[in-house]
Amino acid sequence: MPALIPKEVEIQRLKKIYIFVICLGSIAASVEVDNFVDGSLHQTAIRDSAFTPAHWWLYSHFVALPIGWGMVAMYDRRVPVLRGPGNSMNTGLKITIIGYLATMFTIGVNELWHFWFVEEIFSVPNHWMFNMGVVVAFMGALAYVVRVYARLVELGAETPAKNPYVAELYKLALEGKLYSRSIP
Repeated sequence: MPALIPKEVEIQRLKKIYIFVICLGSIAASVEVDNFVDGSLHQTAIRDSAFTPAHWWLYSHFVALPIGWGMVAMYDRRVPVLRGPGNSMNTGLKITIIGYLATMFTIGVNELWHFWFVEEIFSVPNHWMFNMGVVVAFMGALAYVVRVYARLVELGAETPAKNPYVAELYKLALEGKLYSRSIP
């Protein structure tokens, strides 16, 4: 594929995307920490609401993460090689945003469910939607990160490195021999 933008510019844009993904990943990791806080809260409180302090932090993620991934999708348009089929949004980004939007929708379903069933049990069907949405979002994010990384490796191999050792590592990574130097 011919270069649509200079390699140096593309590398800088891909690095910015990686920094943004690392920030979003740290936010997503704090969801897991808050999941444990919420679990310990449910051992003492029979019923809570969306306005329980532990849920402020938990539910705010499901608003911030789709917005953050949407911003990545907007910036992703500046790197032509990452576009999806038919010049659309990258498929991994689509899956990630859909997964987090599903969790956002589940907040309302959760409140509606607990209007009729007061007890807080983690195995009820409305909680399955939280878990499935997060898993789908993680799978999409992983696919996107692997695609960005693969493109960075391609560009690194094409762009001569100033350090010959780094240039050799890029060459080995591109050939798929980075972790197995003994294989001919």
